[in-house]
Amino acid sequence: RTCQIDTTFDNLTLLEMSAVPTTLPGQVSLEVHDPELFDIIEQEKHRQWSGLELIASENLTSRAVMECLGSALTNKYAEGYPGKRYYGGNEHIDKVEILCQTRALQAYGLDPNEWGVNVQPYSGSPANFAVYTALLRPHDRIMGLDLPSGGHLTHGFYTYSKADNGRKAVSATSIYFESFPYQVNPTTGIIDYDTLSVQAGLFKPAMIVAGGSAYPRDWDYERYRQIADANGSLLMMDMAHISGLVATGEQKSPFKYADIVTTTTHKSLRGPRAGMIFFRKDARGFEAKINQAVFPGLQGGPHMHQIAGIATQLKEVMSPTFKEYSRQVVLNCQALADQLTTTHGYTLATGGTDNHLILWDLKPQNLTGSKMQTICDFVSITLNKNAGLGDKSALTPGGVRIGTPALTTRGLKEPEFRQVADFLHRAAQIAISIQNTSGKLLK
Repeated sequence: RTCQIDTTFDNLTLLEMSAVPTTLPGQVSLEVHDPELFDIIEQEKHRQWSGLELIASENLTSRAVMECLGSALTNKYAEGYPGKRYYGGNEHIDKVEILCQTRALQAYGLDPNEWGVNVQPYSGSPANFAVYTALLRPHDRIMGLDLPSGGHLTHGFYTYSKADNGRKAVSATSIYFESFPYQVNPTTGIIDYDTLSVQAGLFKPAMIVAGGSAYPRDWDYERYRQIADANGSLLMMDMAHISGLVATGEQKSPFKYADIVTTTTHKSLRGPRAGMIFFRKDARGFEAKINQAVFPGLQGGPHMHQIAGIATQLKEVMSPTFKEYSRQVVLNCQALADQLTTTHGYTLATGGTDNHLILWDLKPQNLTGSKMQTICDFVSITLNKNAGLGDKSALTPGGVRIGTPALTTRGLKEPEFRQVADFLHRAAQIAISIQNTSGKLLK
């Protein structure tokens, strides 16, 4: 017998019901529903577009990405992976995630038989910790670039506590794993690979992490691989800051040498705030371990609106216009660096830049980065204080980090960035003048 299902409710079909005006909340715009919050968001939008946005980790994403983030995908739970979900109704969700994975591999020229990618991490730090969770055991040894040398908190940074007279773990990485940060050469500011080789030979890390958040030069992946192989270490590259530049060939690709590559998707890649983990497909079984670590190990349901945003941005990344954009990001940063050093005589870490950022050392001017950041905020220039080599405090460091992705998105080129450097020079002179007349009350 054929079972007949009655889909009428009080003489209305489901189709007719969907057309009936609803009195449920959520049918009005944010401006009408919550004008207070709407106004705050509009103020932030005005700040982003009316000032000079120079934070190296920020960018201005596209309308297409924003439409994904505000789409119906935000309503759907999708625990698991394509074809293996714990909830029903995921047939379209699977298509989104598979499309994102396919484009991610294409954007970096990777063979899907040799590389896989997990696009579910909520952001870069969760992506990094998922890798550690998947491939390391608690208290395994890890070596990442020291924070004052340009590294990132998640690469094992720790400090020393005077109160406790001992080591103070700062990130989860240094809480759960034994960390030995390596450093740059104090004279050149370039990573000291020779010293890293010696230290790794003594420390014998299970994993060496390349990549950073304030390192203005490219990376010697071949040397990293040699050091890792000599000590039986895994090699992970965190390319969060330079992923857009890697995809377009403006920075060297780590994929020939690394075992694992992680990234955010919102910096030089110009997508939504999210993360990705690329892993080699080989007998070591990285795919199953990393997928298990992301879900259910560290996360619940993936944010499918973010994954859709990554997917559409990766389409843009593979376009000629994005390649031109990435090239301009680097040219702009080099023009900015040249104007600050050659014209105004300031000191930059490593003396310049190969990528999208510079680290400006203000110690010769007897200024802290926090003072420079405060003055710049007053004149609608947004940058961030940043620790450099020799700094003891991240709250009152001796430098600022400056990046070109956001203003390049707005169309600025080398002549405009030389003007920006002139503005920054004037801001520094104001900070020095205030300090000379009012003392050092502000750290």
